[in-house]
Amino acid sequence: MEAVEVTPFWRDRPTFVTGATGLVGSCLVRRLVEHGADVVCLVRDHVPRSEMWRGGLGDRIRIVTGDVCDSPLLERALGEYEIDTVIHLAAQTIVTIANRNPVSTFESNVRGTWALLEACRRSPAVRQIVLASSDKAYGDHETLPYSEDAPLQGRHPYDVSKSCADLIGQSYALSFELPVAITRCGNFYGAGDLNWNRIVPGTIRSVLRGQRPVIRSDGTYVRDYFYVEDGAAAYMLLAEKLAADPALRGEAFNFSNEVQVTVREVVDSILAKMGSTLEPDVRNDVQREIRHQYLSAEKARRRLGWKPLFTLDEGLARTIEWYREHLGRGA
Repeated sequence: MEAVEVTPFWRDRPTFVTGATGLVGSCLVRRLVEHGADVVCLVRDHVPRSEMWRGGLGDRIRIVTGDVCDSPLLERALGEYEIDTVIHLAAQTIVTIANRNPVSTFESNVRGTWALLEACRRSPAVRQIVLASSDKAYGDHETLPYSEDAPLQGRHPYDVSKSCADLIGQSYALSFELPVAITRCGNFYGAGDLNWNRIVPGTIRSVLRGQRPVIRSDGTYVRDYFYVEDGAAAYMLLAEKLAADPALRGEAFNFSNEVQVTVREVVDSILAKMGSTLEPDVRNDVQREIRHQYLSAEKARRRLGWKPLFTLDEGLARTIEWYREHLGRGA
């Protein structure tokens, strides 16, 4: 596995990660450990199949058990572990769940964000905070790709939760000079994703089981697919740049391969890579989702010197390889 060059920045750095057992969180924690960081993770639920646990990372980090909405717990953790850098990933990330149960999504994504930022505001040792927003924060726009100066105008529950969290981060940066920088990424995919209603892991599992992969939409919805290893590397790079340049406080950055891909094209690519002739089950029953989304990463390239590590084809090939190896082990 290619990795970003190890830098002294992370060595022994007290780093607090929320959402550590999720798809991106597990990958990020592994990278941080590899770079020598002193990692403290907030974990609400024990998820033994998470890559954070399966990869043996639990023995190399410290765990704070609790909810991201628990302000006193967060303030205690930041203070007792003398946290320097915070990377906030914790969120309810599934659009269909947000449509079905919006209140739990607003609690996790909106309240959880202000609770963490308020704890950071009251913790003077915290020097940089990376807040994970999303391309969904932009809402629906006629002009694409999204650039960072596009209005945040989410309308559906998940999109609204990300718009709100993003604006809260900007507010804390502007009003309280909190060292917050914001990431906006597309649809993450990669090894270890056990949310089977997402198109990439769901399609791969279906093929491995000899079942037709399900497409909930009509297949023409355009998304910006972003490999999890690229996401983890981008979060770390932004933290490093924020430490070096306080002028980045309050800034948002899109991270993307800048490729427009329909859901059907992703499914067909997976089927081809897996040598499958299965025909997708196109159900066309999606509601309250944006039809066309993709991001411009020009600002990240220009201001941060960032570029992706993997193409979509490379990321999908690596992801398929992981599921071929691991699905037989109870994933």
